[in-house]
Amino acid sequence: MKVFVTGATGFVGTAVVQELLANGHQVLGLSRSEGSAQKLIEAGAEAHRGDLNDFESLKSGATASDAVIHLGFVHDFTRFEEMCQLDEKVIKTIGDALLGTEKPFIITSGTALFSKDKITTEKDLFADHPHPRIATENAADAVAAKGAKVAIVRLSPSVHGKGDIIGFVPTLIKFAKETGKSAIINDGKNFWPAVHKLDVAKLYRLALEKPFESGTRYHAVAEQGIPFVDIATIIAERLNVPVVSISNEEVAEHFGWFGHFAKLNNQTSSEETKSTLGWNPQYPTLMEDLKSDVYFPEAQ
Repeated sequence: MKVFVTGATGFVGTAVVQELLANGHQVLGLSRSEGSAQKLIEAGAEAHRGDLNDFESLKSGATASDAVIHLGFVHDFTRFEEMCQLDEKVIKTIGDALLGTEKPFIITSGTALFSKDKITTEKDLFADHPHPRIATENAADAVAAKGAKVAIVRLSPSVHGKGDIIGFVPTLIKFAKETGKSAIINDGKNFWPAVHKLDVAKLYRLALEKPFESGTRYHAVAEQGIPFVDIATIIAERLNVPVVSISNEEVAEHFGWFGHFAKLNNQTSSEETKSTLGWNPQYPTLMEDLKSDVYFPEAQ
């Protein structure tokens, strides 16, 4: 099928495009520049000029395709709430363009919506606390209620692999380099799930190819939860800096806008996703990537 992909030249999007093309699909990728358009063409895809603020280009891309995978998100975490509101508008725009069709619309959310002591499953629909990204899932549910065929893929806080330069782990590394210490909050026993970008790409393809009920949630989670202290410790070892415990009161001073994410306690199951899609993650773990040259090429 012909798939319209937003975020097609991003970290995850590039892998998804390659996975789709390698398995016989056509790709129409949203591109906001001549450079990104050329990148798509060289990969074997078609380029569709526009961006997430160009609602007419989003409508025409969706109309011209057999399915939509929405991966695009403006990763300006200093304006996170505003970017989540934009995502809501994008989803409603594409959803409206798909009404009256059976075209699959796969939307990207995150497991980080849920920060709690219990394990999050695909059946969890609402977070126990306000989170800006709930706008994404609310918008998805709204277009599903209108009749669009919608599924949501929740990404782990750490989607890792070569090319990850703005994700959660690179951000932690940046803070450790700038401050000369790798910080944990209290004992660092909060958990982050993780998944390799190539495993994510396969999940999107499988979700696209398998019939689903509108409103279905999938979890792109290969590792249910890695203790934050383990991540901080290996970063410290690679940078030759100490691991330092900070209190809740010191989080804002050390992590700034990233404090909320650093405190995430987000153990997440993907058992239902694996069973439904036949998805079996096979690529390196986060720790394996941290021990290799993926995040520390200068150390090799």
